[in-house]
Amino acid sequence: MILATKNKHKLREMRELLPGVELEPLPAEVELPPEHGDTFAEIALDKARTAHRATGKASLADDSGIEAAGLGGRPGIHSARYGGPDASDEENLAKLLREVAAAGEERGARYVCALALVEEDGAEHLFEGRCEGHLIEEARGRGGFGYDPAFVPDETGPEDTRTMSELSQAEKNEISHRGHAARQLADYLGVPAAPGRR
Repeated sequence: MILATKNKHKLREMRELLPGVELEPLPAEVELPPEHGDTFAEIALDKARTAHRATGKASLADDSGIEAAGLGGRPGIHSARYGGPDASDEENLAKLLREVAAAGEERGARYVCALALVEEDGAEHLFEGRCEGHLIEEARGRGGFGYDPAFVPDETGPEDTRTMSELSQAEKNEISHRGHAARQLADYLGVPAAPGRR
């Protein structure tokens, strides 16, 4: 199965989440379309369809991001480019934390992941996972990527104040939005997945 991404972090994470699926990287010559959809699901489907058309193989695509309650759900589908088209993870996170601080007391947030599968015969399927939590004021931790250093997930329990970046990869896979979506996909395919909470 092709994983329609150029993001090496996502490829590694998806391989860990779906040990029962052989995931191949997107061929270098295949260009993914601009992200014009209005939802994570639309964008993921567009990427999976593009990879399927280009390769003829079953293709999987993810679109994911973070939604801050105090910002009306922003950055949402714009998470990867929130600080600008060439912004780094650190620049995106800094912008989000500035805006959340300026918006008031509300620091609730959630990660959302839509996984789109286009099978070899063209059949399409969508799986969505969420991870609720809140944003802290300053980044902590060395693991993960994106907004992980400032996101404290609810699923680890009220006494656990670690950010996603401070969790082990196994702990993150167990509770993450991508982990939840990947286990739904694995159930559909009838293959093993990384352990997780249901």
